[in-house]
Amino acid sequence: MRISHLITNTLIIFIFIAPIYTQAMHHEPAEISATQEKMPNNEGIVIEILETTGYTYMELNNSGRKFWIAAPTTKVKKGDHVRFVESMTMENFASKTLNRTFPRVIFVSSTQVKQ
Repeated sequence: MRISHLITNTLIIFIFIAPIYTQAMHHEPAEISATQEKMPNNEGIVIEILETTGYTYMELNNSGRKFWIAAPTTKVKKGDHVRFVESMTMENFASKTLNRTFPRVIFVSSTQVKQ
């Protein structure tokens, strides 16, 4: 009797609670279409560019996830598909040159525009 009660309770949990938990753990924005190509984590499409002496800051979009990288001066344009080699990530990085604080920026050692 106890075993069947345990099995019944376990099934109830999986049927009703597991889908809620799965939805809560899913972090992709709803606006991502099924046709968007999945990219490796070290790639993205350039959506914004900020130039400073010695650095090019790029905001990239990778399947709906947006993030900033800072690379040695690089010639890029909006819409370019960029691959990068990560060297260091900084949280709450304050750029005195840009007079801006980035919640998170990935400093990269090199970038490559994919053709």
